[in-house]
This record gives sequence, structure tokens and C-alpha cells, in this order.
Amino acid sequence: MSPEPAPAPLPATTEQALKIAVVGGFGVGKTTLVRSVSEIRPLNTEETMTRAGDGVDDLSGVEGKRSTTVAFDFGRITLDATSVLYVFGAPGQERFWFLWDRLFSGALGAVVLIDTRRMEDSWYAIDRLEVQGTPFVVAHNDFGDAEHTLDQIRAALDLDPAIPLVRCDARKRESAKKVLIALVQHVRSLVTAQAR
Repeated sequence: MSPEPAPAPLPATTEQALKIAVVGGFGVGKTTLVRSVSEIRPLNTEETMTRAGDGVDDLSGVEGKRSTTVAFDFGRITLDATSVLYVFGAPGQERFWFLWDRLFSGALGAVVLIDTRRMEDSWYAIDRLEVQGTPFVVAHNDFGDAEHTLDQIRAALDLDPAIPLVRCDARKRESAKKVLIALVQHVRSLVTAQAR
């Protein structure tokens, strides 16, 4: 089997770069989502987890996790001949949260990826985005625990009814793309409402 051809370099006609941040708790699937949607081989800053993190990182619900993002993940999607979308995945551990405000800077919007097994890990991301005034959507990464309805998740997060909440499987490109589309539609509706 021959390898897939490498994607074309960034077109010379590119005039506009848009940025999206993907945030959420530790082990919710942010790196997986960036890998799923990126048309290029994504930049990952995954490092092997060591015993130095024992007692620092809470592995509840993700006991099998062996690596973690230590800076950010980066992927790219070409939207058309003139526009590209850059997708940045943030590290989830509390000790790396200082990076988030920098990732939010200049972002079109953000995706808060959640895992209902550790929903409390999502509250900081939602709070930071609200404080920053960055538009965002919430995506429930379905780890096969669809026992919670979206209405139950919305209530547990005390999420404003205007914030889109969607279900996804971060491993599947089409599912992950729908999350990004939901974000762009949400941003568009906010811009339209402000223009009135």
C-alpha cells in the first residue's frame, strides 16, 4: 500500500488566518480532536507521563493515560483559496492553565470539550472563556457513556441556553468537523446580532 500523498503547502493566495482554541479538562480528547480534523500532520507536544506527575495530575477516570500535552497541539484546515483555520489544542492539567489566555488571544472562538465522567474539570474552561468574552461551544466527547442527555449536561454545567452544546466522537473526522461548524455558526449568529 502506498503512503497517502502529503497535503499541499499553504496556498500563496491565503489572505486570512482564523484561530480556534480547543480546551477542557485533562484527558477529554483535545489532542484527538485536533488530529481528527487537521489536514496536515498536526504538531503535538505529547510527552510520556512519568512518576513525577503522581499526586500532581488527577488520573481519576483516565487511569490508562500514558502521555499528555505539555504545551499545545496545532492543526490546520484550508477553508478556501484565501482562508485557513488554525486549531490549537490546550493542555488540560491545572499546572498548564496559564497558557490558556495566550491561546484565547485573537481566537475566533473556542471549543470546550467535556467528559461527563469528570464534568467538574470543565468549569474552569467555561469560566475563563466567559471572563475573556471569547465565543465558545461545548462538545460532549462521547466515551460510550451516553446515559446523560444534553439537557442534563447543560443543567449540570449551568450553561447559558444561548451556548451551543453538541455531542461528538473526537476520534471521527466528520463528528469533530461538526463541532467546529457549530462554533462558526455560533460566532456568525453573535456577529449578526451585534450588527443589528
